[in-house]
Amino acid sequence: MLKPTLIKAAKASGALIKEKINSKFLIEHKEGPNNLVTEVDKASEALIMNIIRESFPDHYILSEEIGALEMDSSYKWIIDPIDGTVNFANGIPLCCVSIAIEKDGVIIMGAVYNPMLDEFFFAEKNNGAYLNDHRIHVSDQHQVKHACLVTGFPYSYLNSENGPLEVFGRLIREGIPVRRLGSAAIDLCWVAAGRFDGYYEHKLQAWDSAAGFLMVEEAGGKVTDFKGDYYSPYQPHLVATNRKIHDELLKWISNTHQ
Repeated sequence: MLKPTLIKAAKASGALIKEKINSKFLIEHKEGPNNLVTEVDKASEALIMNIIRESFPDHYILSEEIGALEMDSSYKWIIDPIDGTVNFANGIPLCCVSIAIEKDGVIIMGAVYNPMLDEFFFAEKNNGAYLNDHRIHVSDQHQVKHACLVTGFPYSYLNSENGPLEVFGRLIREGIPVRRLGSAAIDLCWVAAGRFDGYYEHKLQAWDSAAGFLMVEEAGGKVTDFKGDYYSPYQPHLVATNRKIHDELLKWISNTHQ
């Protein structure tokens, strides 16, 4: 029942997002400039939670807008009802719903759905990653200098060594294309699909990356923190690549590539 419920929740939320993207809706501001939440985010979240609760009333839920609904369960649903809310609020069709399922601390399943592009990504631990039921794989690029990368920036800028602008500047000064789409979940899925060779970001939450990072791993890629250690969605730093450029990209981020 896990997979059908996950797919049902993601598709129902996606239909709501597609219906509402160019309509009028209430917009509120969270902590940090331009950190938005809309009434559609909240409606999407409620819709997803109702579908989950119908089948699994005792499962733990962690969602962006309501936070944690703790239950004594080995299963946790990690939800971003609209990833890319700024895009959504401005009618930009690069936004999605992202839902992951964690069991005993391991992400076992994830779905990311962008209904405007009709792209439904699904991954299951040890069973591969798929886009609209077609198996996907990471790219074959071997060098960062020839790669197409993607990143994102936090709403509250981090003044730290090798911060977001420092790393971005380092790469673009070498002519390396670095895109910014505004949705971490889409960024990760597009690495999994081979559209990007790598993705890095300095400040993510679990709901941003939990489904997408499984997508990359199941498509043959690699996901770590900035030190190259095991990636957990509960820490902020993420590097996701096609595996072949991973160690080199880590050096670019730490400024030890020369």
